[in-house]
Amino acid sequence: MSSSIKQIVKRDGTVVAYDRDRIATAIFKAAVAVGGSDRAEADRLALLVEKKLEATFGAGAIPSVEEIQDLVEETLIKEGHAKTARAYILYRHERQMARAQRAYKFEATDNIPYKKIYEVLRWNMDHGCDTIDGLNEIIASGRFPDLIAACEERYDLEVKTGAEKFIERLPEVRVFFIAGPSSSSKTTTTIKVSEKLAQENMEFLAMNIDHYFFNLEQHPKDEFGDYDYETPHALDLKLIDRHIADLLAGKTIKTPHYDFKTGQRTLDVYEMKLAPNQLLLIDSLHGLFGEMTQSTPDSKKFKLYIETLGQVRNREGLFMRWADNRLLRRMIRDSWHRNLQPEQTLTHWHYVRRSELRNIIPFIGTVDFLVNSAMPFELPILKDRLFKYFPPAMEKFKNDPKRQDAYVRAKRVFETLKDLTPVADDSPVPTTSLLREFIGGSSYKY
Repeated sequence: MSSSIKQIVKRDGTVVAYDRDRIATAIFKAAVAVGGSDRAEADRLALLVEKKLEATFGAGAIPSVEEIQDLVEETLIKEGHAKTARAYILYRHERQMARAQRAYKFEATDNIPYKKIYEVLRWNMDHGCDTIDGLNEIIASGRFPDLIAACEERYDLEVKTGAEKFIERLPEVRVFFIAGPSSSSKTTTTIKVSEKLAQENMEFLAMNIDHYFFNLEQHPKDEFGDYDYETPHALDLKLIDRHIADLLAGKTIKTPHYDFKTGQRTLDVYEMKLAPNQLLLIDSLHGLFGEMTQSTPDSKKFKLYIETLGQVRNREGLFMRWADNRLLRRMIRDSWHRNLQPEQTLTHWHYVRRSELRNIIPFIGTVDFLVNSAMPFELPILKDRLFKYFPPAMEKFKNDPKRQDAYVRAKRVFETLKDLTPVADDSPVPTTSLLREFIGGSSYKY
């Protein structure tokens, strides 16, 4: 039986051929670990997973390994194989650890160096916020404002260090890129980098890449027919590349203007020229994507990458996924910035994540500095605002074959946050905090 799924996206962003037998083998290994011996049942379950993939993503789609494994776990549980499901989750974790050991200092998770992840975990452990119960104890003891202050201090120090690394490469380097996946807080980080450079009497010119979107009718669409803003190919990459090269060459350019309400752009609107003593500052989801700056030598570029490298475990010992942390942020921001309901953000998140795997993560190895934007204190605050949306989403999408990704993700976030104490009072959060980019109340203008 031939599948309409032909390719999948691996964790490092590479696209490989889809093979149902690999799913069956992984299920069978998990079954054997708990005393099973029925390969035929593993084959049957793999076929069910494949049908769910086709129903969820449609013909010709390219799901990620993450999405496939999530559906495997869900299928095992639904089909009454709870023990095998637990063994599969353990097998999945062990494979992740084996990949990290093979790479020595590189953790396979989204191509982030293992050393950086370890530093984050140690910081959380040192501050007692590496578990849900640890966060609950901090809240109960009245030390929540102290945790907020410590998190902000750590983040500010990382941003400062990144700016200093950039300064060390002057005068050859001329372009400072701040890149990262959706809702990693690129905008606030760009503002804070700007402040650090200004303190060193450096002048910079900010380039708004959002104005380079094609007209909406030219955007690629996802399998649900929605316009995909997440892919780099929704941007006029050739024009961006040419304009950056022209600016560095001392030429005057005119950038376009994009109207998000109408989905239309107007060319040649904003005049820009980079003075000899100025630096070009660019905040972009796809700042690492090669086609955007292929005409500019690497020696002239400095790339700072930001991600929510959170290391917080629930009571079952499972770490909250970085992408789920960012999903929560975006659910809030979309509700007031794009007039989208949290449920809509949840159902569209699968192609946000898939675009990250294909167009951002493969290029992380080219970055010059990493910043962790995860704030453990944000989880109780985000729970207070968003947790109510997850139970109805789970109920709504549980039996919808096209929304299994939304169901699995909603259930995972629910299970992660269900034992966490919510915090309604955000007054201890500084107005300059990156969290204000999402919950509002910032002293910065976005």
